[in-house]
Amino acid sequence: MENDIRYMQLALEEARKAFAMGEVPVGCVIVAQGQIVGRGHNLTETLQDVTAHAEIQAITAAASTLGGKYLTQCTLYVTVEPCVMCAGAIGWAQIHRVVFGATDEKRGFTVFAPQALHPKCTVSSGILEPECRELMQSFFAKKRTKS
Repeated sequence: MENDIRYMQLALEEARKAFAMGEVPVGCVIVAQGQIVGRGHNLTETLQDVTAHAEIQAITAAASTLGGKYLTQCTLYVTVEPCVMCAGAIGWAQIHRVVFGATDEKRGFTVFAPQALHPKCTVSSGILEPECRELMQSFFAKKRTKS
């Protein structure tokens, strides 16, 4: 649990980078054997690419770092529950554990595609949930006041 909090704090740092860029503030880190092997934050606006989610950025970085597409010994930490697309990528990468902060009732995989992850993958949720949720809420509140 202590490590989960530490790595989720790093994912929150990534999410804050996205927030500062005007991106939806989702951040992700991937850990293997106590080392961060990939990190990312939302870049969908910057790259004009709907697939440039934090998890996808981190998976790409981790695969590059580790030299292979399967991340079987990795844990993925993400501030918000992965969407169906990201859950599919996590499943294809065979990541063995997913830890997320805030649930996403509108787009989260647990509602729409609960079988998307690899069968051996375990999921933990609610790690630093208040901080993760507050960052998202403040981002969208700020967006609404600008509109």
